[in-house]
Amino acid sequence: MQDLSIVIPLYNEAESLPELHEWIVRVMRERSYDYEIIFVDDGSTDGSWEVIRKLREINPAVKAVRFRRNYGKSAGLNVGFGKASGRIVITMDADLQDSPEEIPGLMEMMQKGDYDIISGWKKKRYDPLSKTIPTKLYNAVTSRMSGIRLHDMNCGLKAYRSEVVKNIEVYGEMHRYIPVIAKWAGFNRIGEKVVQHQARKYGTTKFGLSRFIYGPLDLFSIMFVGKFGKRPMHFFGVLGTFMSFAGLLILGVLSLQKLLYNIGGMANRPAFYLGILMVIVGVQLFIAGFLGELISRNAPERNSYKIMEEL
Repeated sequence: MQDLSIVIPLYNEAESLPELHEWIVRVMRERSYDYEIIFVDDGSTDGSWEVIRKLREINPAVKAVRFRRNYGKSAGLNVGFGKASGRIVITMDADLQDSPEEIPGLMEMMQKGDYDIISGWKKKRYDPLSKTIPTKLYNAVTSRMSGIRLHDMNCGLKAYRSEVVKNIEVYGEMHRYIPVIAKWAGFNRIGEKVVQHQARKYGTTKFGLSRFIYGPLDLFSIMFVGKFGKRPMHFFGVLGTFMSFAGLLILGVLSLQKLLYNIGGMANRPAFYLGILMVIVGVQLFIAGFLGELISRNAPERNSYKIMEEL
């Protein structure tokens, strides 16, 4: 097994790749690491794959996967994790904003601190306010909800033990919350290291407004799946029981009033319809719980991507 695998998902970063590769190789040679670089081309249209081909010709440590279309960063990371063979797996972005000079420090911290994950913290950032303010907000909310005290949850520069990446699944837009996913999988030793952040040198940012919508939804999904993914009936069943019981209680009170005090006109009372509605919703929640149990036991693999070529 190699010392480390460097997984780099990318989309339209042809200008950055030669410089990034040269920088990584220089650091690897200085430390005499046994390494591999795994590029995952997420359907680039700017010639990134041709650049990767040339890098492979001069460096056999370069490996690569090319998607037929753009699937997103989570897909790139998930496939890269599957290909990685190193004891330690480093992830970094391809836009030169993550410095390869940080890799030895991450490796040393992993080995001395017995961590499962070390997450980079870009304490001083060179991004515009339109990116830094939402990032701080997401970090604060995610940290509060998950109980993981990290300042920069979404930093692309991270170090993982091999066991972590082989036992988690990243899909959708959930790459932002990998430490949360890892925690729910039982990998609780999560640390943080201040790392250097550099201004983008080439290309344009892939940050979009969709993050404002998808980010919170993905976080809620992770929290729900992490807690109830293997036992959805515990969630839907409790809600269903409460709703059904409350509905039956309302109908029972109305029935007693009718029988004991001859209070008529039940069909004209809002509480009557509320009771019926709550019973119906409670039964539907029970059904949702049963369906969730069946799906969780028979769900096919979520991550299936069309790979055009591999090096």
